[in-house]
Amino acid sequence: MKSINLNVPQGAVVGLIGENGAGKTTLIKLLLNTVQRDQGEISILGKELLADEKEIKEQIGTVLEGSFFPETLKIENIQKIMRCFYSRWDQTMFEHYCHRFKLPYNKAIKNFSKGMRMKLAIACALSHHARLLILDEPTSGLDPIVRSEILELFREFIQDETHSILISSHITSDLEQFADYIALMKDGEIVLYESYSALCEDYGIVRCDENDLKKLSASEYLCWRRNQYSVDVLVRDLSAFQQAHPELLLDRCSLEEVMLLIVKGEKTA
Repeated sequence: MKSINLNVPQGAVVGLIGENGAGKTTLIKLLLNTVQRDQGEISILGKELLADEKEIKEQIGTVLEGSFFPETLKIENIQKIMRCFYSRWDQTMFEHYCHRFKLPYNKAIKNFSKGMRMKLAIACALSHHARLLILDEPTSGLDPIVRSEILELFREFIQDETHSILISSHITSDLEQFADYIALMKDGEIVLYESYSALCEDYGIVRCDENDLKKLSASEYLCWRRNQYSVDVLVRDLSAFQQAHPELLLDRCSLEEVMLLIVKGEKTA
């Protein structure tokens, strides 16, 4: 893991993206102090993690991919466990989410579907009045209906402008629905941190051939990638590029296209 500077503003959703092995899960583990850091500082909710870890974790809700409760437990067991960890555990709120998600009280977790297990994890994360949610692939492998339910819950959470979310996800279409900022990781470092609105409005992809690419100055684009029919070139200022090169075809780009070009593309022609 290289030196990283990541800011999650109060009242915002930051989407963390990148290919497998880029360092997203390691970064989340560092934020939760489950792996040792070599240097630097981690400040969460205005406090330094090592100095105020217990107080910080009281205010963080976490949902980690593949991290579920022992399969023999039932919801009533989980309630008792969570009360021991969080001084602000809200039994009424937890029961509200369990009812909303239609989670059965009389079944062991081993009989829950993947979607039900994820809903249970989210209910636990939200039921101690967390101010920050740290989520690692919370919608991975879920059907569209369950994903929609979970995303709606996250939208409700963020309506309180004192709340924030850091969410790592491979499903860029989910992030496009509610992320305020995007942080792209590559080889253990953040190579792009941008507001989602800027990505939508300012970034663009030039569809050209290699001769056109060679005519461009390296300062006019971020990276490029050859495909079967053309060369795709990522530019940061769509409007300025259009004015300078009206003869070239320029499209707006999706979050997935930006990620693919930055991760797999080349910097210079």
